[in-house]
Amino acid sequence: MKILRNYVLKEMIAPFILSISVFTFVLLMGNIIKLADLIINKGVDIVSVGKMFLALIPYLLNYTIPMAILTATLLAFGRLSSDNEIVAMKASGVSLYRIAVPIIIVGLIFSLFGIYLNDRVLPRAHYESRKILKSIGIKRPAAYLEAGTFIKTFQNYIIFIYGIKNNILQNIRIYQPQADGPTRTIVANRGEFISIPEKNIVRLKLVDGTSDEPNPKNPKQFYKLNFKTYYITLDLSEELKAQEIGKKPKDMNIAEIRDEIVKLEEEGIPVTPLYTEIYKKISFSFSSLVFVLLGLPLAIMVRRGEKSVGFGLSLAIIILYYILFALAEALSLKGIVNPAIGMWLPNIIFISAGIFLIRFSIER
Repeated sequence: MKILRNYVLKEMIAPFILSISVFTFVLLMGNIIKLADLIINKGVDIVSVGKMFLALIPYLLNYTIPMAILTATLLAFGRLSSDNEIVAMKASGVSLYRIAVPIIIVGLIFSLFGIYLNDRVLPRAHYESRKILKSIGIKRPAAYLEAGTFIKTFQNYIIFIYGIKNNILQNIRIYQPQADGPTRTIVANRGEFISIPEKNIVRLKLVDGTSDEPNPKNPKQFYKLNFKTYYITLDLSEELKAQEIGKKPKDMNIAEIRDEIVKLEEEGIPVTPLYTEIYKKISFSFSSLVFVLLGLPLAIMVRRGEKSVGFGLSLAIIILYYILFALAEALSLKGIVNPAIGMWLPNIIFISAGIFLIRFSIER
């Protein structure tokens, strides 16, 4: 049995390494482009971007490890099945259960690692990335802002920027709502933030534009003022002022969430989102085991060891699983389904399907 176990596990190694490399690379590329943009176009220092990159790795592994386990299972057992090695093992008196045990143990080990990742590593990484973003927002507000959206970070102002390049704002619209009059509008061809962190303010230097200025005779009316250079002093929002930012549920481990639940329940505040987050962390951690139990019988039934078939089938299963998981989370958050049940439904469905298919593969 030791020889068989080692043989089956060895068959999994190469597909697993290939799969996790491909999936991690694909997910990483989109984020690398965004991080590179922070350095090239927004002038963020490479140390801050490097810290954000490191905080991103655990988040990606949380997804790519289960995906790689599933793909490796489909490829390895698809190859064994297509070469009739599974049939030969059965003919030698080795049941499918005994063949599956080493892979199921691997899936369980990765699931236990997933619990550690979701409970200890990811919350800390998520919180650190938020603190880094806050720090970037104070040092370089332009990097914190996003072009093409209405920005309400600064008190009393709504800003729309059409483009940001090398920390220079392009084609700016600034709106200042008035409590007892029309909204004041400032338009500029370009601008630049000048950060003054010690005063918790930034100055926005605007170049070549027009500004609505109050009419001295009637303050509720404006007149257009053309300018070459115009300065606006902006207070940083409370979120940026705070040296310590509050933790969101994603930033907490399970123990911290439970403590928060106790506090909120004493105040009579609904805590469904917090319970949802707890069960989400735990249930998603077991996706590696779930994928093994479903992928193993599917690989034997399909009897195809080609990488294209394995990756295609793996992708279909992953998409279906994540759709069900997102649906379960939405239902749990809305209180339609108890989070303790809702967040486990995708796993229950997939495990049930896997057990059924394993029994079917044995009996046929």
